[in-house]
Amino acid sequence: MASSRSSSVDKGLLWGLVILGLVGVSVIYSATRQLLLTAGFNPYYYLERQLVWVALGVIVMTVVSRIDYRRFEILTTALYIGSILALMGVFVLGSSQLGATRWYVFGPIQIQPSEFALLAVILAMSTYCGRRPDGLTRYDISRMLVMAGVPLMLIVVQPDLGTAIVMLLVVGAIFIIAGVPPRFMALLGVLGGIGAVGAVYFGILHRYQILRLVSFLHQNSTNTNLQRLIYEVSNAKTAIGAGGIFGAGAFGGLQTTGGYVPEQRTDFIFTAIGEQFGLIGTIAIVILLSFVGYRIYAVARDAKEPMGRLMCVGIFIFFAFSCFENIGMTVGIMPVTGIPLPLLSYGGSSALVFFLCGGVVLSVSRRRTN
Repeated sequence: MASSRSSSVDKGLLWGLVILGLVGVSVIYSATRQLLLTAGFNPYYYLERQLVWVALGVIVMTVVSRIDYRRFEILTTALYIGSILALMGVFVLGSSQLGATRWYVFGPIQIQPSEFALLAVILAMSTYCGRRPDGLTRYDISRMLVMAGVPLMLIVVQPDLGTAIVMLLVVGAIFIIAGVPPRFMALLGVLGGIGAVGAVYFGILHRYQILRLVSFLHQNSTNTNLQRLIYEVSNAKTAIGAGGIFGAGAFGGLQTTGGYVPEQRTDFIFTAIGEQFGLIGTIAIVILLSFVGYRIYAVARDAKEPMGRLMCVGIFIFFAFSCFENIGMTVGIMPVTGIPLPLLSYGGSSALVFFLCGGVVLSVSRRRTN
């Protein structure tokens, strides 16, 4: 009989996520306080709201972690269908901002369904593969492609290209871990390339979206359209460079306090860390993010059932690529896609989703066996 390998939750991952959330609250406050004071608003506005979301997220994570992850199989169909309906409903009831229709707005609360849909896809595909211990047939692969393709297209149309890219990577990783043969993966890659060309040809992806994705390759361009797109990246790099080794200190930094970096509390929060806390601060944040990512990987590695392993793999790719892409775009080595830095960027939907993901991984960690 198998004996229990871990009678308790992975405490390293648990505390890593909690600390990451609290650091995020502190950094958001440090980055926004002076701007709000200058504008005559409540300096605690973003602090209070993010703190509420982090507290709610920790509670939800704790509850989810105590549920046997194998019970999620009962809920996945309902969660998946609900996520599809939410993605469709945003075009009717959602709010449009910056040329995209991605959010439901309830007073001061904004909910972005695409982030929850990504988690629903991870759970749905993992449970589907978990029911097939003998491997996937061509029919199974086709069904999983449809399962991922429907929400993916709805997310692309919003448009939310950042989440769409993450979903593609997550689905690819799940396929590989689930044992899909390399020839099928190569075929899927070709079909994906044809789909991307088709999206451009038929106008699903607009020219400004394509320019946004490739603008980081032309950061010294004199083209007017490209200069407008790389403005935020240029200021982001300026802010990080101004921080030097030790930074300007909390609530300091000309770029941050002057509001020169667009969307700094959300997509570009890493620039505030760089300017205010310098190289030392950014290294500390990268180490903390790496520790959390490693703990997720370790749980995936030690999981003894395919379903739990696939859930953790999908969440690991979600977390790791979000970190790499977000930090990469602030230093100009990746395109600007609007992917938040996990638990550090301001945003209730993002914080809640990553804490939910943490709860799922912690549930798997409770049930590892020899």
